Amino acid sequence: MYEAFTVTDRWTGQELHCQWRATIVAIATRHADATDIRFAVNGQPVWIALPNIAWIEQKRRNGKVITDYLAAQIAGRYLKQAIESGYDNGREMYTMTVDEVLEQAEAIVQEAGGTVRLPTLPVINDDEQPEHALGIALPGEPLEPGIESRAMPAPDETRTIRP
Repeated sequence: MYEAFTVTDRWTGQELHCQWRATIVAIATRHADATDIRFAVNGQPVWIALPNIAWIEQKRRNGKVITDYLAAQIAGRYLKQAIESGYDNGREMYTMTVDEVLEQAEAIVQEAGGTVRLPTLPVINDDEQPEHALGIALPGEPLEPGIESRAMPAPDETRTIRP
């Protein structure tokens, strides 16, 4: 569907290949209350920011959740429509509103025939494990050379907390 697609730019007539590359919680990268979905558009990064409050609003309105797969589809469909319509051509980042996210989610679920029919996201590199790429191990996982544990350090038992 919208994790990888080709679209023609309205203004230039250029054919653009768009491919999902990452989903990142923006609090960690730019201190924003959003989830950023990265696409490569003819090799150039383009980010679609989805406000995190949309996840809460979706659950409140209909009891359904926005999964990683659905979030990528939402961003991809929005990007495709932005390119086709000529909306602010050439931007590196687009920011969606809560209503736009929910409208796109509804349209995608209808188009796919349900969330279970959404395509999975592509594996970017089959030969590289995330813990090696990031140099970390999750708590409880065995450490390998060059990999640091992500476990929280044990609290200092000698420290007292004062009211």
